[in-house]
This record gives sequence, structure tokens and C-alpha cells, in this order.
Amino acid sequence: MREFRAAVEANDHEAMEALLADNVRFTSPVAFKPYDGKAITAAILRGVTRVFEGFHYVREFSSEDGRDHALIFKATVDGKEINGCDFLHLDDDGLIDDFMVMVRPLSAATALSQAMAAQFPQIAAEATEALQA
Repeated sequence: MREFRAAVEANDHEAMEALLADNVRFTSPVAFKPYDGKAITAAILRGVTRVFEGFHYVREFSSEDGRDHALIFKATVDGKEINGCDFLHLDDDGLIDDFMVMVRPLSAATALSQAMAAQFPQIAAEATEALQA
């Protein structure tokens, strides 16, 4: 999905959030349960942009109907190179309603988990604030 890729690469949080469906489900590579809703997903994405260094997409694949996308990325977390993939599904309105992330290797996934755990108080506060607005 070119619009999402461009928003992420430009670090444009508003554009990223505008592409999320209200009922989006975010499946994290480091959390057991998925997160439901636009507010928490947007807050997680903001947190990820604070944690990843040198983030860039290297490849993109799309289904024939244009509703499923795989965006392969590279970044660094706490000095560890991480490789991953964002799997996106679009709803009937062209908004992301399913967002799943997978990462490797384990050492980088562990670093990501620790870095995101440190971000989570701010993520939760941002999501709560968005829901109350």
C-alpha cells in the first residue's frame, strides 16, 4: 500500500492514522494478544517510530485484488538489526482493518520487546487521550 508506506517513510503520524479503520486489529510481534481499535494502534505506531532507527521498507507485495499487502522492512533497535514484515489488509473503504507485524531475529525481537515495554506508559496515555477527545 503505497500511501501507508509513504506516510511511514515520511514519519507522518497523521497520515498513518488516517489510513487506519476505526476497528483495526493490530497484532504485535512481541505481545500475546492483539490490540483492537484505531486509538491504540496509532499510539503503538507512534511508539514504534520512537524506537526504530534507520527504518526503511525494502520490498512490497500486493494481492491481485489490492486488499492484502506485505511490506518488508529493516531497522535497528538498541544496536540490533531487525528484519520484519508488515502484513496489511484493507476493508471495503480501502482502510487498514488488520495489521500484523512479524520480526526476526530473536535477539532483535527481544530488544524490540524491551524498548516497546518502556514506551507503553506513553502509548497507553496517548490512546486514552485519543478516545476521550
